[in-house]
Amino acid sequence: MASLLYALLFQIILLLMIHTSLAKPLCHPDESSALMEFKRSFRITTAEFRCVYPKVESWSPNGHGDCCSWDGVECNEASGHVTGLDLSSSCLLGNITSNTSLFRLLHLESLNLAFNDLNSSSIPYGFGNLSRLQYLNLFGSEFSGKVPSDISRLSRLTSLDLSSKWASLEMPSIENFVQNLIMLRELDLSIISMPSPFPHILANFSSLKSLVLRNCGLHGEFPVSIFQLPKLEVLDINYNDNLSSFIPEQQWGNPLKSLSLGGTIFSSSLPSSLGNLSQVAYIDLRGSKFMGQITASFANLTQLSYLDLSKNNFTGGISHWLLSGALPFSFENLTQLVWLDLSFNNWQGEIPNSLWELKDLEYLALRHNNLSGTVDLHKLKNLTTLLLDFNNISFVSNTEVNDTLPKLSTLSLVSCNLHEFPRFLGYLNGLEWVDLSNNKIKGSIPTRMWNGSKETSMNMDLSHNFLTDFGSSHINLPMPQLTYMDLSHNLLTSFLNKHINLALPMLTYLNISSNLLKTTLPSPPPLAKYYNISNNNLFGEIQSICKARSLVILDLSINSLNGTIPSCLGNIDSLTILNLGRNKLEGMIPNGYPKVCVLKIIDLANNRLQGPIPRSLINCPMLEYLNLGYNQIHDGFPSWLSKLTKLRAIILKSNKFYGPIETYRNQFNFSNLHIMDLSNNGFTGELPSKLLQSFHAMKVIVSQDQLEYMNTSQGLPLSLETYEKIVDYDMKLMSKGTEREYTKVPYALKGIDLSNNKFEGCIPDFIGDLKSLVLLNLSNNILTCFIPPSLANLRVLESLDLSRNKLSREIPQQLAQLTFLSSFDFNTFGASSFAMNEGLCGNPLPKKCTTIGDDIPLPTSPLEEENGDKSLFDLDWKVVLIGAGVGFLIGVVLGNFFIDEKSRWFLYYSRIMAKGWKTSRRC
Repeated sequence: MASLLYALLFQIILLLMIHTSLAKPLCHPDESSALMEFKRSFRITTAEFRCVYPKVESWSPNGHGDCCSWDGVECNEASGHVTGLDLSSSCLLGNITSNTSLFRLLHLESLNLAFNDLNSSSIPYGFGNLSRLQYLNLFGSEFSGKVPSDISRLSRLTSLDLSSKWASLEMPSIENFVQNLIMLRELDLSIISMPSPFPHILANFSSLKSLVLRNCGLHGEFPVSIFQLPKLEVLDINYNDNLSSFIPEQQWGNPLKSLSLGGTIFSSSLPSSLGNLSQVAYIDLRGSKFMGQITASFANLTQLSYLDLSKNNFTGGISHWLLSGALPFSFENLTQLVWLDLSFNNWQGEIPNSLWELKDLEYLALRHNNLSGTVDLHKLKNLTTLLLDFNNISFVSNTEVNDTLPKLSTLSLVSCNLHEFPRFLGYLNGLEWVDLSNNKIKGSIPTRMWNGSKETSMNMDLSHNFLTDFGSSHINLPMPQLTYMDLSHNLLTSFLNKHINLALPMLTYLNISSNLLKTTLPSPPPLAKYYNISNNNLFGEIQSICKARSLVILDLSINSLNGTIPSCLGNIDSLTILNLGRNKLEGMIPNGYPKVCVLKIIDLANNRLQGPIPRSLINCPMLEYLNLGYNQIHDGFPSWLSKLTKLRAIILKSNKFYGPIETYRNQFNFSNLHIMDLSNNGFTGELPSKLLQSFHAMKVIVSQDQLEYMNTSQGLPLSLETYEKIVDYDMKLMSKGTEREYTKVPYALKGIDLSNNKFEGCIPDFIGDLKSLVLLNLSNNILTCFIPPSLANLRVLESLDLSRNKLSREIPQQLAQLTFLSSFDFNTFGASSFAMNEGLCGNPLPKKCTTIGDDIPLPTSPLEEENGDKSLFDLDWKVVLIGAGVGFLIGVVLGNFFIDEKSRWFLYYSRIMAKGWKTSRRC
């Protein structure tokens, strides 16, 4: 019996020993303490969009003391050391410093901190201490500053991801950074600023499977040998604008699955070797300057699901490489295609019918080509986006269209030569964006247009057609979620005057501009953000606009609206663009703009507004463009406007402004100003020197590779996305004696117009410092003295008008240096630029100059030019001599007594003689 008990006890002990040997060791206390300290250095914020699950909330030494059981923590089963830490999307908010407890986890092999909010702090120096790291992922955690060099010492790394969603990280030299990381299999440094040549050393990294260097500012030559890396599956160098290379003709031996070369310079044709990539599923070559025709070997890419060849220079017909029959291959081979974009090329000819057989297509774009053909969409049940702009197409007229495109949300058919609405529109239930602008659609908008997408967000542009009405006098448009509607540039003559009830409580974007609407202003939807009903024949008051409290852009210009501007506009905190120009509005400009004013553009020109400019505009620090021209505003110059330092254009022309612009107390800071037009007012005093000297942007000539225009961009939140709206400046300016309307103002256009006022005194010499001036108009004032030679510094000046003043002496011959125009001679500005300044002489005026004494130019008498030597010049001279003998003052008086018509000439000669007489006295 005893022996049996001993045997049983022995088995129990043996089992305990086996169990003990197999049990996992507990987490090391020092590592558990380091993890808890790391947790306490952060706040948990579940409101962050990156947040998925706050893993560290499960960490507690009092509950589960074994850190190896905590969420996101992985330990070595034999040693118990922490070897892995995955806190991706864990709702962490805070900073990581160089003394973080994280760097005490010396056995870490894998670290993932992706998608947390690290508060734009710098990546701390110290990662180099984690010498065993093989995997490091900091993607999307919003670090900033320079990437620390000690990360490059982690020679065991096989996967490194430091990419960001915003350009906030910098790396001075990628070549030096990667040279020790020879074991890398995955490298992603996207959107890290590294303006340096592409690192050719990467061509030696034979283990690379994924190389992603998107939008890094890399330049130079991309090494072709990288295409031949034996294990490469993913290559993405998109958006390195100055990176150039070509795709090699050699056979590719790697299993490439994704190729992204978009936004680079591969100005060559596509080689047939591309067809050897039998496993490739993703090809993005957009905007890479490829040219020529597409190789027939594309037929071999049967696994392809994403193909973007847009914005290149491909030529020929699509049928040359994709059409069935006698041609090489067809779309039928590419049955896996989900995304196809062939936009912005030089394709031409018929759209192949095999395209409409791709049943898995979700995105199809053929925009801006020269294609034609009949579109048959009834098999594309998965299509969500269809973009066929700028082609010549028609649609199959199926009798059964009620099940066509059940998932379509975005439709753009701009300039497609359509003559009627596509029938399938009336059966779409999820449509969010429709653009049928610039077609030839006539007549009424059919009611079936509104039958489908009743409960979805909707964006609509029907501009540039020939629409007349909605086809019914009592239409309730059942689109409660509509967010965008554009009916601009049509011939609508009866819209709201037919008692149409726009039952659109959720509408946020409405554009009915450029029509022939004859009605009072309709009330905007209460949640409207964009409301444009400009360029119609609207009349009546605009008080109903106060019902929209969320407006961002409001444009009621070019109508016949009257009454006063409602004060409620000053209380719409979100209002950024306000255009009420070219109406019949009267009264005063409302005061009371709030301190949170975000207005960027105010255009109230061509109305009948009176009173002063409200000083509360000083609460609008974002203001860039102010146009109050052609009103009846009675005010002194608002010098406080210079506190709005973002102002780029001020138009106050043709009002009733008065008085001097500056006094000794005035201080100005119009450092960003490009255009100031104060013409046709009653300003007096000398030309405002302090004002003009504050135009710092006019002192610098900025070279531009392409023509840019002055505008402001404004984001409009529509549905779940933000639509970026570009609003151009629009103004009238005097140029070369003619008033010209600029619907788009070149960014390089800089001008000053102070004409038709009562300015007096001299033209200041420092105007020559405003070197980027293109337009300068000082005409029709009372300016005296002479034309400063410094105007010759205005090398880009195109329009100069100094006429109708009292300027004298010779026109500076240095103005002949103004050679900005290609066919320039001294008469570029013409005599009209200097007309009606009787004291001026010399080219380009017909009045010539003579010299006397110290080569001082003298204008010749008009009578001398007319009658030769028989003129009053002899009398003038005798009077001057008498004056010199009995006193200069008497001479001037006598001269004025004897000479009426020629008095100005006499005074001029008298001053010259006085100079000579004083010189002889000194001698």
